[in-house]
Amino acid sequence: MKLLALLFVLSGMLSLLTACGTPGYSAQERNQQIARNWAYDWSQASDDWDHLLLLRPSSKLTIWNVQ
Repeated sequence: MKLLALLFVLSGMLSLLTACGTPGYSAQERNQQIARNWAYDWSQASDDWDHLLLLRPSSKLTIWNVQ
């Protein structure tokens, strides 16, 4: 009985451990996403600084190509 319970617990743990084995994105795709987000953040930060320092006229639109 103890052996059966032990096998049941171990099989349950094994099924939980394999769930993380296949990521949704490859490392290259994930790095591309991070780089794209950083580029967008820096573009928005540049807009904020330009607005703060009055380097560009007031506008609610960004000059960056946002898709």
